[in-house]
Amino acid sequence: MIEVNILAPTRLCKLFLPDFIKRGHGKVLNVSSTAATMPGPLQAVYYATKSYVTSWSNALWRELKGTGVTVTALMPGAMKTGFANAGGLSDTKLFANAVDPYKVAQDGYNGMMKGKLNVTLGLPGWQTPMIKLAPLFHKKAMLNFVYDQQIAGSAKK
Repeated sequence: MIEVNILAPTRLCKLFLPDFIKRGHGKVLNVSSTAATMPGPLQAVYYATKSYVTSWSNALWRELKGTGVTVTALMPGAMKTGFANAGGLSDTKLFANAVDPYKVAQDGYNGMMKGKLNVTLGLPGWQTPMIKLAPLFHKKAMLNFVYDQQIAGSAKK
């Protein structure tokens, strides 16, 4: 997971950004997650790698200001992909309201084309303000909440 979520995008950007800068235009869309906004018990490495993607993408966005090159971090919520099944998360509260990835991908692309810093979407109504406020929540309460959302069988509770 570290190789896919950290090493691969880092190496790809190192490979392509110099040409984008030389050309004077280019756009990068890095796939992060709303998981980047908090620690994730039961998926600690995933959440941490997505935090890297967002932080690194945002730093690059600023470093590239004035070059004609932008970097956007796509930060979707839970989506209906093979991820939930592969990770044993299909019966969790976290994936109970998973969204269709097609709209997320389209909106992420549109955000990248506009040069947006972060594109956060694919969240049920109540999750949208929660993600924005996540850094303000008491850390231990947030950890307990995330744990509860991801525990096997929690969708049935």
